[in-house]
Amino acid sequence: PYIQVSGGTLGAGRRLTAALAERGWHAEVAALIRIGALAPLADTGADLSPVALTRTPGEDWLRRYGRAARRGPEALRVLCGGPSVWFATVPGEPGEAPAAIGRCVVDGRWAGFTAVEVDPGRRRRGLASLVLAALADKALGEGASAAYLEVEEENEGAHALYDRLGFVTHHRYDHWRGPV
Repeated sequence: PYIQVSGGTLGAGRRLTAALAERGWHAEVAALIRIGALAPLADTGADLSPVALTRTPGEDWLRRYGRAARRGPEALRVLCGGPSVWFATVPGEPGEAPAAIGRCVVDGRWAGFTAVEVDPGRRRRGLASLVLAALADKALGEGASAAYLEVEEENEGAHALYDRLGFVTHHRYDHWRGPV
């Protein structure tokens, strides 16, 4: 079994995680939910033409996706679930996985960004910002005005980018794996 425990009230979260640990569960991933304004993401003046936007993840997109090992019909239903879902892809070299990908779900005034991933050899070149800008532009066109994203707690490079873009931490959550 695998569960996600959100921050919530500090005392309740500590009691729950202590109870899980006592029963042999272990924390695997800690993530932060960060929020910010949507318009600054799109307002970069960058040429967005390298970014392909689609309604479903193609095989190329899934090759870059870090959790692709968990794919299957259930995973694809989760990835494609939501009122308005967009997938962004910046192509890589021929025959290779994309240079960068991202996913955005638009739901009313909120645009939620997940799966923003860049080829390790091409990081710090603005590709994540380009993916975010293309997705944000699409979300603004659908009436969204606020953004949230999730990022693993130890991803310092992503936190630096999101800090520059004006995102602040709203809450954290942990993924716990049950005993085998």
